[in-house]
Amino acid sequence: MTSNDDILRALGRVEGRLAGIEDNVALLRNEVSDEKANAHDFSAVIHKRLDEQARQIARLDTRVAISGGADALIREEFRTLKETVEKNQEAVGPALEEWKRMKSIGYGISGLIAFAGLTIGGTIAYASDGAVAALRHWLKIN
Repeated sequence: MTSNDDILRALGRVEGRLAGIEDNVALLRNEVSDEKANAHDFSAVIHKRLDEQARQIARLDTRVAISGGADALIREEFRTLKETVEKNQEAVGPALEEWKRMKSIGYGISGLIAFAGLTIGGTIAYASDGAVAALRHWLKIN
């Protein structure tokens, strides 16, 4: 038969584990916020580069209107812009994959916390039934 002290010890262990899980979730949140800030900074750099490319293209359009022989320059600028966009996409790809991985880890931790809650609830329900039966037997109540 399980005593109240044993039940309280078990609950204490479960609470300790949950506290550890909460600490891990807090650490993950901090890491995710750092990654989010880094992704924001990275996207700001990309937008700045794209804005700079847009300004360069606008200047080239003005030059083309003035001189009729600027077709080659526009083609070269478009090629450079395409390469820049492709390089930016390649640079962003690993960050997006890492974000997806962290998101799936977060789902796993959420499921683990939910499972732990269900387990604790079931344990408490089971222990309360046993405690009632033991108390009735001890008090000789039918």
